[in-house]
Amino acid sequence: MIFRHEYKGGVWVDLERPSDNEVKQIAEEFSIGQRTVTEVLAPTPAPLTARDGNTALLVLHFPAHDEEDDEIKNQEMDFIVGHNFIVTVRYEVVIPLHHLKKLLEAQELVTGRAPITTDVLLEILFAHLYTSVRDHTNHTANHLGIIESDMFSGRKRTTVRLISSVSREFLHMESALANQEGPLTRFLKLLEQPEFFGSTFTERAERMISERTQVAQLIKTHRAITAELRETNMALLETHQNEIMKTLTIVNFIFLPLGLIAWIFAMRTNGMPIIESENGFWIVLGIMFAVALALTIFFARKRWIF
Repeated sequence: MIFRHEYKGGVWVDLERPSDNEVKQIAEEFSIGQRTVTEVLAPTPAPLTARDGNTALLVLHFPAHDEEDDEIKNQEMDFIVGHNFIVTVRYEVVIPLHHLKKLLEAQELVTGRAPITTDVLLEILFAHLYTSVRDHTNHTANHLGIIESDMFSGRKRTTVRLISSVSREFLHMESALANQEGPLTRFLKLLEQPEFFGSTFTERAERMISERTQVAQLIKTHRAITAELRETNMALLETHQNEIMKTLTIVNFIFLPLGLIAWIFAMRTNGMPIIESENGFWIVLGIMFAVALALTIFFARKRWIF
């Protein structure tokens, strides 16, 4: 699918799940070199920056949430930029670009063709992509408040898996943005050369790098909060388990002398007191109850139980 948006002095072409013929058609129209075409036709496992004549290629991977299997995945985005054109290539739906296309189409219907230039549109593209990552980060971070509430409401065991899931999402996003830093910086430096946008692009490039840095820092902060929640949850679990072990130990300590008393009177040797009495059973039971009550009061006063 080919989407074209004409703007002042140039055009943005977005290729969504393009065929080989569509890629070659666009390459021929904008004089894109064979090296760039080869990179675009096949998935690129790592971020990449390359120059091929008067075009610059940037391959980035953006973290996105897969609604089908509820997992975080990387979506590849290929940017081919010339002096008066931008070509984006992707092999799946990228939500922020879809929204941007709808926004541009609506704006064109209302006000006509927007008076923007290629460098401005490129900044808008990256702003939408990083805004989407920021929104996803904040959405994931909202789960931390729910997890914290559950954690202090006594559901410490169920929150272990939830915290691990959120932490994994932040780790995946942090890794994806960290891998972008070098290639994105080199790509923007290329565009500052005279055959592209020149030195006037420097300030715009700094804003684009700052956008990525801010989102990366936001993810890092939320990941640190998640790590603290995990530590707190583990501490609460350990404290709860220690309380259980202490209670079990005290209960065992209470019943140990009761078992000893029962074992002694079970020997039934000659001269055993109380046993021959017609109320012997109740007397022994009373002794055991008194011992258990005395030990319970002792432990309660020591604040080892209750």
